[in-house]
Amino acid sequence: MSRRLELRISGVTAVVLTLSTCLGLAACGLGSMRAPAENEVTVFAASSLTNAFTEMSQSYESQAPNVKVVTNFAASSQLATQLIEGAAADVYASADQEQMSQASNAGRISGQPIIFATNHLVIIVPADNPGGVERIGDIAKPGLKLVLAAPGVPVRVYTDQALAALDSRGVYGADFASRVYANLASEEQNVRQVSAKVALGEADAGIVYTSDVTPDIAGQVRQFEIPDWANPLAKYPIALVANAPHKSGGQGFIQFVLSSQGQAILSQWGFGHAP
Repeated sequence: MSRRLELRISGVTAVVLTLSTCLGLAACGLGSMRAPAENEVTVFAASSLTNAFTEMSQSYESQAPNVKVVTNFAASSQLATQLIEGAAADVYASADQEQMSQASNAGRISGQPIIFATNHLVIIVPADNPGGVERIGDIAKPGLKLVLAAPGVPVRVYTDQALAALDSRGVYGADFASRVYANLASEEQNVRQVSAKVALGEADAGIVYTSDVTPDIAGQVRQFEIPDWANPLAKYPIALVANAPHKSGGQGFIQFVLSSQGQAILSQWGFGHAP
């Protein structure tokens, strides 16, 4: 009897010791599933903002040494979906107002979004120009391999508007837009994938923002300007996310983006000022 009792006590003791050890090791590995640190500001930003917001984050951190900016770059439409599905973030910066509205209508945006930058479209081709593109009308030549962003991605929305405007003037022949779309070889998840494919010579032409012709690919591509009358002005809104885990940090980052220093960084990376 006493032996059985002793075994039971030992068993209980072993369980208690095991539990104590687990708690001491952050719940046996559950410590890796930690919440964001109090000083982390999570920023969801359009992929076209990658370079500008990476530099912006570093500059902001240097002035607020107790703050760490964690960035998530993707197509604005993907980021809006993530927010709507409940992803935690403090700031959302979109490449168009439509995706911001989607997030706002779902109750995921706090306050009124602010336009902080603008952008324009440009046609790019590889430096060796295998498709022989010498003017805008050439992107409708049969057999040209064209790459665009996928439908719904802001740069594609702007592209569709530009092609419709170019088509409406009849300057490049009948059914210009239809002939351009007939050359569509692939549709990418975001604008940076479009510029990368063209720079690598995997496509004959693509349509991106002017800011996407970054220094690392500028020597690998040629640019063809789209006339102002057909080139929609891309407006970038930024806002605090509803129920932001670190509201004050998010507000601080937004203020930095709107500051003269933040605007100078955006200008350096090819963005225009807010209208």
